[in-house]
Amino acid sequence: MEDLLKELKERLLRSAGDNLHALVLYGSAVTGEYRKHHSDLNMLCLLKRTSPTELDALHEPFSWWKRKGFQLPYVFTERELRASADIFAIELLDMKSSHRMIYGDDFFPSLEIPTRLHKQQVERELRTNFVRLRQGMLAIPPRDRVLLSLMDASVSAFVTLFRHALIAFGEEPPPSKRQIIERTAQIVKVSPEAFLAVLDVHLGRGKASEIDAQQTLRGYVALVESMTEEADRRLATA
Repeated sequence: MEDLLKELKERLLRSAGDNLHALVLYGSAVTGEYRKHHSDLNMLCLLKRTSPTELDALHEPFSWWKRKGFQLPYVFTERELRASADIFAIELLDMKSSHRMIYGDDFFPSLEIPTRLHKQQVERELRTNFVRLRQGMLAIPPRDRVLLSLMDASVSAFVTLFRHALIAFGEEPPPSKRQIIERTAQIVKVSPEAFLAVLDVHLGRGKASEIDAQQTLRGYVALVESMTEEADRRLATA
């Protein structure tokens, strides 16, 4: 990982020069839950200028990064990022709490994120992702492999939203994804086992062949639906 991060920084410096303001690593690679071949290296790239010409200079390093199998870094100016704190409250709160500066000065301590808008985003994103899960269930054949793929594709997003729901409820969320799921299940009084089974497969710790997909889906949906309703109830007037 270190060699990849160093080379990305060097390629960006060669391509963008003094237009590169900062390069930030965030997500599982910082929180200690990174798993090679299962996790992404999440990057934020801050530029001083973002005209088409300046963006064009990033094609070479970004194409190289994509060929390595990682999603492209998000690109902002610092002014844009600060102005977006009310829109991307969940994402920026995550970055602020757990990040590593690969290049540039750490600007996160001075980044203000509105608490009220964070609560609104949590409520909206939980409901939106639950509706997407339901639509996904309607759009695919009820075969084990397909159902597991649907759950696998959504599990990370829901764990993130569960963690932010706990924050919005006034709790300090536990450090690990498993503990977040267990705490969520405790709040809504629903078994966490189905969700934990999907998480284990997602992280490469469990085998998909050992899961009853139909039964697991019922438990998975039950936890998502219950936490979505709990967030609606608690945060509707926040």
